[in-house]
Amino acid sequence: MSRARILVVDSGLGGLSVAHAIRQQFPSVSMIYCADYAAFPYGDWAQNDLQDHLMGQISAWIEACQPDAVVIACNTASTLILPGLRAKFELPFVGTVPAIKPAAAITQTKMISVLATPGTVTRDYTHGLLREFARDIDVALVGSPNLAGLVEQWFLEGASPKLKAAIGDELEPCFKRASNGTQTDSIVLACTHFPLLKGLFQQLAPWPVHWLDPSTAIARQVGKVLGATGAVEGSGSFEVLSSQPGSEQRVQRVWEKLTAQSGSSLTDQG
Repeated sequence: MSRARILVVDSGLGGLSVAHAIRQQFPSVSMIYCADYAAFPYGDWAQNDLQDHLMGQISAWIEACQPDAVVIACNTASTLILPGLRAKFELPFVGTVPAIKPAAAITQTKMISVLATPGTVTRDYTHGLLREFARDIDVALVGSPNLAGLVEQWFLEGASPKLKAAIGDELEPCFKRASNGTQTDSIVLACTHFPLLKGLFQQLAPWPVHWLDPSTAIARQVGKVLGATGAVEGSGSFEVLSSQPGSEQRVQRVWEKLTAQSGSSLTDQG
């Protein structure tokens, strides 16, 4: 039986949180990680321009690599491009959506936050999930314009007290306390960059909360679309492509750091 070959696409390092979860569940899958650094960050783009760019760039990667499945490891890209890609290619696509439904299911205080990029916070898709699953819940939508870039800095330039403080400032609006003492108990990590520093977020939090990371659920869905080809014996390869030549090495370095961890999750980062 042939080894499954999948593309994992994101604007930068964020999709490595998803790739890491896929590797944990399906060691034999061969992955090609496509980093769209020429367009990073997606939040700076006008919606129509970004949609056109994504369709062209992702289509080119698909045609060059001929994968068995494609994972769009980005909330913003998923909401914009999945219908167009599914119409164009006869391939299984797995997208990324904010984990609002599970957050609404587990919250005990009925207070949750959605930590995302500004683009994801404003998307109709996000608000549709809130209307469907969180009608009776107090939801703080926190659109951070800086946090994805700060995560990149953490991995590429190294930790520093100044950077740690800046990340803490971005997290602060997620933690709400009502006049009766009730407080936020669940935070949706609605950008794939954010789970890469979940351990640091836990350290910086003023009180314990549930951090909802969709990576494991995405990996399970990958297993469903691959079927038996996802369970071949042996270890799969990991390659990196980038829309910005020369940035492949930074992705490879971070991937090696993640996969070298002794633990089985990203929660120890930081």
